[in-house]
Amino acid sequence: MSKKKQDGAVGKKLIADNRRALHNYAFSDKLEAGMVLTGTEVKSCREGRVMLNDAYVMIRNNEAFLLNAHIPEYSAGNIFNHEPTRMRKLLMHAHEIERLDVRIREKGENAIPLSMYFKDGRVKIEIGVGKSKTDIDRRRDIKDRDNKRELQRIMRRAGR
Repeated sequence: MSKKKQDGAVGKKLIADNRRALHNYAFSDKLEAGMVLTGTEVKSCREGRVMLNDAYVMIRNNEAFLLNAHIPEYSAGNIFNHEPTRMRKLLMHAHEIERLDVRIREKGENAIPLSMYFKDGRVKIEIGVGKSKTDIDRRRDIKDRDNKRELQRIMRRAGR
């Protein structure tokens, strides 16, 4: 048996999610990427106070970066604590970065982080790639959700 499985560090533990992104964007694809973090950032992630609200992914010099993700300073840190909204490098294969760059530049899509989690003891981020929803699309989604909820209520009452 491997050392990882003995330590009990296997599995996924959610750090933060970006529910607002699901409301504002229609995602056609999802990717998983690792992140380059400092020690105090990982400790702060374990405290679970990360915010992905305004974060987005940018490609520069064939490297992917996460911008505007807020990982607060570690509460037990010292003067060598990290900057909360610094640019963080994402770890992805070159062909994934290239494909993502084409979709962002040529197709006009957005790359938005959907969730951050620990997977086998490492911080991973799920990136959604898609277009921004219009007001009409958002209203339609709300109407569909309300209709579905109402239908479930009717079915529950009919089952009694």
